[in-house]
Amino acid sequence: MTGRDSGLGTRDSKSKSPSIRVFPDAGAAARAAAEHLASVLRQRGPRRVVLASGRTMVPVYRELVRLHRSGRAPFFRCSTWNLDELAVSPGDPRSFRTFMESHLFGKVDLAPGRIHFLRGDAPDRPRECRRFERELARVGPPDLALVGIGVNGHVAYLEPSRALPPRTSPVRLSASTRRRLAEDGLDPVPREALTMGIETILEAREIVLVAVGKEKAKPLAAALTGPITPRLPASFLSLHSGLTVYADAEAANLLRLSAAGRCGG
Repeated sequence: MTGRDSGLGTRDSKSKSPSIRVFPDAGAAARAAAEHLASVLRQRGPRRVVLASGRTMVPVYRELVRLHRSGRAPFFRCSTWNLDELAVSPGDPRSFRTFMESHLFGKVDLAPGRIHFLRGDAPDRPRECRRFERELARVGPPDLALVGIGVNGHVAYLEPSRALPPRTSPVRLSASTRRRLAEDGLDPVPREALTMGIETILEAREIVLVAVGKEKAKPLAAALTGPITPRLPASFLSLHSGLTVYADAEAANLLRLSAAGRCGG
């Protein structure tokens, strides 16, 4: 493990602070995050993006589809890598592969060969994780990673613990995460998943964190202003010099922001 995994990390006072943009509601935050990703997709050359699943991303992907249909979010030069996958087959209705197909992949000009996913039903999960890491290493650092934050402070499926896996690994899901998945309609809820490691995520050239809803206020404030610790995995995101946070007013409620840090959407 690296020194960062020990939980003794500190914030460098000279490092660049995250860009925090606060919007009046969740819809406005989602639209702004989608516009950010669309601007990356419009840049010249191949684009490599890391994507997240889950309820927070549904309105972000809805807006991306709208932007795509208007010609402002081209995916044909893009390769995608998803943060995580549950321990189920790709065709399972509970899988994040199915989620992404329903909310984004099936609605944009993204070639199937450019979609990269962990296989949650792989018979040898550590080997599957190593395969995924090798593919990522072969193409180079992602241009952007789109992530959310869990109510317990997890990012991807890196759950609070004494140490975080630096690279893609199999993990057991916490009770709180499994409850949230059950609320999303998953039945039965898997106990295990495969997830990118914290160092893998931090290798992206920029990170976009989307946080909406009052239940995200405490973990977001702790992640951005508290100690960097594996007990709050999302806190490691604040080490990244290219972090941009898109939050609604409820999620940003406990953050102290200057007027310059706010955006009315």
